[in-house]
Amino acid sequence: MDVLSLVFFILSFPLLWSGALNLCYIPLSLAFELRRLRRQPQPDDTTPLVSIVVPAYNEGRVIIACIESILASPYPNKEIILVNDGSTDDTLAHMRRFSDRKNVIIVDKPNGGKASALNAGLARARGEFIFCVDADGIFTADTIPAMLRAFDSPYVGAVCGSDAPINLNRPQTHLAAIQTHVGTGFVRRALSLIGCLPVVSGNIGAFRRSALARTGGFRSGLLGEDLELTWRMHRAGYDVRFAPDALVLAEVPSTVRGLWKQRVRWARGFLQTAWLHRDMIGNPYFGPIGPFLALNFFTMVVVPILQLSTLATLIMLLLTGVSSPVKWTPLGILAWVGLFQTFAIALFALVLDRAWHHARYLYAVVFWLPYSFLLSLVMVRAIYLELRRAEQRWNKLDRVGIGAPVAVPSQGRITQRLEPLPDAQPVSFQSARLKAWMASARNLALRGSSQTSDTLKTIVETVRRYGKNI
Repeated sequence: MDVLSLVFFILSFPLLWSGALNLCYIPLSLAFELRRLRRQPQPDDTTPLVSIVVPAYNEGRVIIACIESILASPYPNKEIILVNDGSTDDTLAHMRRFSDRKNVIIVDKPNGGKASALNAGLARARGEFIFCVDADGIFTADTIPAMLRAFDSPYVGAVCGSDAPINLNRPQTHLAAIQTHVGTGFVRRALSLIGCLPVVSGNIGAFRRSALARTGGFRSGLLGEDLELTWRMHRAGYDVRFAPDALVLAEVPSTVRGLWKQRVRWARGFLQTAWLHRDMIGNPYFGPIGPFLALNFFTMVVVPILQLSTLATLIMLLLTGVSSPVKWTPLGILAWVGLFQTFAIALFALVLDRAWHHARYLYAVVFWLPYSFLLSLVMVRAIYLELRRAEQRWNKLDRVGIGAPVAVPSQGRITQRLEPLPDAQPVSFQSARLKAWMASARNLALRGSSQTSDTLKTIVETVRRYGKNI
């Protein structure tokens, strides 16, 4: 065998293994859905106070629709905290149109970044449950009740809702709609079932107030403050759940440039969070999330590099005239890039979400291959920027709204800090074996037999009560 062909096969093997791993999510996501259907929600007359924090920076095009959709929600006991983070457009003026509503609180502060704006909202929140929503999010009638139903245990510290694109006006956003069903509805179902959901999305996420008081607020200075807080929730021993019925409609990037900026920011946020919580990666003391984070790091960071290396090797094979390991027939190419598997998973995800109206966008699956290589380049770019400690700018999505895109000025360098809530008791970021054992025991308790569950729950509560004396 030629050396280049051997290198190609060696590089391709981890990629094939990573692709096959997606098939494992099918039975897990199906089990999640069957369990959810068996546990039909019982009528509940309790309506705990819900605080909905909406941070906004130059969101004049979309903020009104967001506020009106939240106010239109039939859930009665809610307060809306609008945080203007030093906007230079008419965002604050639009917010003040709702100042006469008794359940609307407006906070105007100098520009400090999204985490700072969220923390300013958390400081004013009075609710037992706190929702954090992007300023372009459009609530549905069941968004709030569906999120609250997922808090079915005192061990659930955070719940991630579901989102769907609202600007379905071009092939790129059609592909985003399909990817949302796969990455959100399909994958998050599977990960939620096994206690490994790694992120509570900034689009729509909810937190138990007591969990935030224990873990602290959002950490400034990171480009993925929602991801970092989710890992901190897992570190503290809380469960993180997925609520597929808690739907919020939001904008997605409608240009390649906007997509590139957004994904580079997300990739840098992942790298920063992974470095900050590197002791969790592969550590079984934190329960199943520890080993999963090692797998997640491999697929997020290593696989993109392998993918680009495989492509470069294939091009070299073609240029040197060596017999290609890929059969250059239509079926051979489609099989090599995994398009059949991708199409099948996308169709399965649509069925899970009952999104029959998005079936017409399945044609966009053909763009998945160039999109995949784009994401690989994104990760390489993010690694480069992090290694050289490049300046961190939010590069927020240019909102389209109902008119032309808006040019949004960049923000300055963000200083990294953790702003605790007034009643917060932040957990240490160093490896704490006692807390790790508690998290592992709690996971066993939630998934073990009833007798084992009761015993382990008692142990966990005892350790929590007397932890200061141990």
